[in-house]
Amino acid sequence: MKAAMFYGSGQPFKVEEIPTPEPGPGEVLVKIAACGVCHTDLHYTDHNLPTVKKPPMILGHEASGVVAALGEGVTAWAEGDRVLLPAVYGCGICDACRRGRENVCDNMIMFGNNIDGAFAEYIAVSQHTLFTLPEELPLVESCIIADALTTPYQAVANRGQVRPGDNVVVFGCGGIGVNVVQMAAAAGGQVIAVDIADEKLEWAKKLGAVATINSSQVERVDKEIRKLTGGGVDVAFEAIGLPVTQEAAFACLRKGGRLVLVGWSGKPMSLKSGRVMYYEMEIVGSLGCPASQYPKVIELARNGKVKVKELVTARFPLDQINDAFDTLRRGEGIRSVVMMD
Repeated sequence: MKAAMFYGSGQPFKVEEIPTPEPGPGEVLVKIAACGVCHTDLHYTDHNLPTVKKPPMILGHEASGVVAALGEGVTAWAEGDRVLLPAVYGCGICDACRRGRENVCDNMIMFGNNIDGAFAEYIAVSQHTLFTLPEELPLVESCIIADALTTPYQAVANRGQVRPGDNVVVFGCGGIGVNVVQMAAAAGGQVIAVDIADEKLEWAKKLGAVATINSSQVERVDKEIRKLTGGGVDVAFEAIGLPVTQEAAFACLRKGGRLVLVGWSGKPMSLKSGRVMYYEMEIVGSLGCPASQYPKVIELARNGKVKVKELVTARFPLDQINDAFDTLRRGEGIRSVVMMD
């Protein structure tokens, strides 16, 4: 099969012929239809973030496909079934998994990090990891559900606990942030989107934002937010991963508000702990999405409550995967996918 091999940060992908994996007992061989290009991948390729599995390896954690073959003992699937792969999956037996928080599993496995991922024509996976992809959803574009939609769902529904009528602000309208906007709007939130790119703010409006702010054109975002909301938002999401925007998002909260950190940062943010205590503020992190929540997100997409196909703004064949990553580096569009056919 053909696969895009990753040899290390700063090096381009090399599309090579490698052996097609064979499904072992309890495993399914999936013919990959498409795999999304995510900023997490860019941390590996450009920013020296090490993968757990040492290169050479295959990246890619946002995949959809069709069951191509069954290993011994597989009863839940049949050849030809349309499936979605989760970005990460848990062991099922640690304390976190037993409490329904498999996204922070002690032994968590991430495709394209702990093990080979889906920038390849085929992948062999445990039958227990897969989800059915309804016929109403497009096979190629629905690959982005596996991270670009499930991660925002976890942030909005479970960590942010957005309720109808809540005032919400989202800092950063990239591939994850713009879907935080979409999920918060679907939950009934009155969403204000913040970014420095007018194009991304236009996307935020299309996906449900009631107002937008270009932070490069105002002196203080928090003052603008307070004017729009009459005192601040109930929930703020930071989907960039920069201390300055994390601090700005916190400043937009009303008393008793909740800040949800979705973007990853290796640097500390400054925080007035007295304000946290005195006004009963909350600060929570949000990582990926528990596998138990995937069916809810798939159903939201199937019913048209959230958009999927429209979010895929560029499609590249596997041989052009380096062009797909260049598109991500330039910040163009919302989500690019790499197609295997």
